[in-house]
Amino acid sequence: MKKYKIGYTTGVFDMFHVGHLNILARAKQLCDYLVVGVTTDELCYQRKQKYPVIPQEDRVRIVSAIRYVDEVILQENMNKIEQVKKKNVDVVFVGSDWKGTEAWQNYEKEFAAVGCSVVYLDHTNGISSSELRERIMEKEG
Repeated sequence: MKKYKIGYTTGVFDMFHVGHLNILARAKQLCDYLVVGVTTDELCYQRKQKYPVIPQEDRVRIVSAIRYVDEVILQENMNKIEQVKKKNVDVVFVGSDWKGTEAWQNYEKEFAAVGCSVVYLDHTNGISSSELRERIMEKEG
């Protein structure tokens, strides 16, 4: 597969788990420099009507400490093209569960217009922050 210069991916990265690590490792294998947008607490609430368990400052520290990550920025809104242009990104990485969705078909067109590709990375089965949250609630209940 092609090696890109600057890659970009985003996520909440709440309750950091091996699925998060797998995405970052795979993304870094495909680019020289990886920029990661960590979703702010406020944006997470706007989109999901719930705040992350781990505050954004801690999530930024965790993601910054991962050796695959070259730079961390806050994702304050869903305007992904803004960061693509600002950071000169030539590839955006996203989980394969988004492939074929209307939103990501639109992103693909928007990114292509500025010379940026989209690479869909396989989701790690059996783990997600939502699933971890459910497991904790079951144990407490």
